[in-house]
Amino acid sequence: MWHKIPTIALLTAAVALGADPVTAGGQPAENSDSSATGATFVHPGILHTREDLQRIKAGVAAGVEPCRNGFERLAAHPCSQSDYRIRGPVEIVHRPGRGNAEMAADANAAYQNALMYCITGQEDHARKAVEILRAWSRTLKGVEGHDRQLAAGLYGFKFVCAAELMRYDYDGWRSQDTEQAERMFREALYPVIKDFATFANGNWDAACLKTMLAIAVFCDDREMFDRAVSYYLHGEGNGAITHYVINDAGQCQESGRDQQHTQLGLGLLAECCEIAWCQGVDLYGAADNRLLKGLEYTARYNLGGDVPFQSWVDTTGKYRHKAISTEGRGRLRPIWEMVYHHYHDRQGLPTPDIEQAVKKLRPEGAAVYADHVGFGTLLFARVDENNAK
Repeated sequence: MWHKIPTIALLTAAVALGADPVTAGGQPAENSDSSATGATFVHPGILHTREDLQRIKAGVAAGVEPCRNGFERLAAHPCSQSDYRIRGPVEIVHRPGRGNAEMAADANAAYQNALMYCITGQEDHARKAVEILRAWSRTLKGVEGHDRQLAAGLYGFKFVCAAELMRYDYDGWRSQDTEQAERMFREALYPVIKDFATFANGNWDAACLKTMLAIAVFCDDREMFDRAVSYYLHGEGNGAITHYVINDAGQCQESGRDQQHTQLGLGLLAECCEIAWCQGVDLYGAADNRLLKGLEYTARYNLGGDVPFQSWVDTTGKYRHKAISTEGRGRLRPIWEMVYHHYHDRQGLPTPDIEQAVKKLRPEGAAVYADHVGFGTLLFARVDENNAK
């Protein structure tokens, strides 16, 4: 089972695993005591801090690269349009089944319109994001079906991200909107992900983890935040960091399954790390930068390189792989800019294979369905510090 550990103990454990608690800027936190004692969260603080949003906005306004090309990818996407036609809501989403596609599309549109507003200041985007959030938060009662953890984790995450941006950046957001959004997050989404997905491949756990962290930030729920951090470090399922990236070579729990799911799992775990980083906790560095090793290994293989592989049985005993999978090899997902920025720009660590993935994919566009944040070139690449052109 996961272990409930107070935040101060989590930070101590993180240090023991090679992770120092720092701020999103990479320096010891001015408010690091708040992270250690359970006081206030940083807001906005789910992937994008106020400083991040100001940087993105300034880069787009100045028309500098890679911001310009990255923004063009976001602005052209159908779910980024202020006249987007809402496809939901529904009371009960089934994955697979009724309401699943509607929830995915509307979650993307809420988040992308929220980003468009934060970057351009055009209020019609804010109104669209809030319209979608209000519709779903007034209606959604639950998520059901075999893949319910994935629907709640992947789509729910983007609703939480959108609500966080609107709550702290748009005057038209009301206290009633906060109450309704929190109800949806706590009552419709959290019950689906609260026990993680210990029966499945690790990307399921990771989807639960990132949304639990996001809900915790939005709801200022330190206990929930600690619970997710604890699971990332010590959880029993395949999504815990040392269960997903199984060794120092970087082999992943799903490397023998296919490359699309391996990238999915790594990308979701990276999003967990970025949320925690915004809140002054470094999960990126856990277990001697184990996530970096998994990313380098996976990038190398998908760029045509050779990697070692050992026969492996996962934590459930169901998934047994004797060779790395060629399925999906070479089809890069938009997960690389965020991790390149962290490990290369913030930490100054060697990232040769990640850098090549960034160069090949730049500018990153939308994710498949709602699997990832997407648009990483716009959201995470640095103009002056990033050498991958």
